[in-house]
Amino acid sequence: MTPPDITEAEWPIMETLWENSPQTASEVAKALRPTMNWAENTVRTMITRLVEKGALKTSTNASGTKTFLPAVKREACVRAESASFLERVFQGAAKPLLVHFASNTKLTPEEVRELKKLLDQNAIK
Repeated sequence: MTPPDITEAEWPIMETLWENSPQTASEVAKALRPTMNWAENTVRTMITRLVEKGALKTSTNASGTKTFLPAVKREACVRAESASFLERVFQGAAKPLLVHFASNTKLTPEEVRELKKLLDQNAIK
């Protein structure tokens, strides 16, 4: 199953629920308030869209209140978003992406070693 398309605005809601779920819409709004300062109705609208897309599913807690939890794994959404970004910005070519990030990012020696190891493991032989 292909993960649903999650908009930039919807990612904070998904991140909140991937981190801790199930939660009510009010709980999600409260968790996002310090960083996003969204009204609860805005959060509810986005949650409804995410349910319609199949990104979230609903349940009911012990007090009968509707709660929300991810219907898709974060890793699957990150993979889909990464592939979309690679295609959109680098026409699907990995080398220009890697060169861009390696040239424009300060990497620690440990990060460089880790990347070299990953590249060696993924090299086509």
